[in-house]
Amino acid sequence: MATINLGSIKFNWKGAYNGATAYAVDDVVSSGGSSYVCILASTGNATSNGTYWEQMSSAGTNGTDGTDVGTTLTAQGDILYRNGSGLAKLGAGTSGQYLETKGASANPVWSTVSTGAYTLSQFTVDTFGSQTHAGVASTAYNFGTTLTTTPSASTDLIELSLSMNVEGQTGGYYGVAFGVNTSDSWGTSTGDSRLKVSSGEHAMGMGAGSDSERYQRLHLIGTYTTSQLGMSAGTQYYIKPHVLTHNPAGQIITSFAPTNSTGAGRGNFTLKRWTA
Repeated sequence: MATINLGSIKFNWKGAYNGATAYAVDDVVSSGGSSYVCILASTGNATSNGTYWEQMSSAGTNGTDGTDVGTTLTAQGDILYRNGSGLAKLGAGTSGQYLETKGASANPVWSTVSTGAYTLSQFTVDTFGSQTHAGVASTAYNFGTTLTTTPSASTDLIELSLSMNVEGQTGGYYGVAFGVNTSDSWGTSTGDSRLKVSSGEHAMGMGAGSDSERYQRLHLIGTYTTSQLGMSAGTQYYIKPHVLTHNPAGQIITSFAPTNSTGAGRGNFTLKRWTA
């Protein structure tokens, strides 16, 4: 008759493997998040030794190769990734950083956006109304609302955009300019040093002869460095658009209002400041 060992009709859980413990057949231990059953009695033979142990289940908690996600990710913003040996945590970076991969053989990191990128720090718009100017030859007339800006660094970029309807004199020549100054004070000369960006007096001509149209649309759009506009960091500057007249003389209307036009469509002056 066969002999039955009543002590071995179920597995014997022994807890975590200990090299100093003597294990018997059917003893079960845990190691590295996996469980192993003893198949040959021994002492001091690690669970990796297939002569004495057979794996019952592979790692382990939450199916993450022995890593407990609940204890690995400990703070809001933590990210779980795999490093060279297992699952690991990447803690939250600094506000404004981005997640950068370093390639297939390296861990991801938080990186800071390089200084080549710019952020919009100011956006100001003036939708100006209609104004009539006498149109004396070779004269600069300022109009609309003066906009202000204070560069934070010498690397700031200033974007200026002017677009408007005008009614001028047939056969006349006109231009536009941006005046930049440390006060809201302006001259009348088309060659004034405060006119930092200027199209000149001949940028646009009104029709003459068979082309008698005296209604046109003027534009001046560009992005400029602080040095191009004569600016220094930390100083407040006033910026105002100007219309320039040339012979023959005669009145000109800025932001002219033709039938069914809207305010923003008749005249619009925009200032944007970008910081690195």
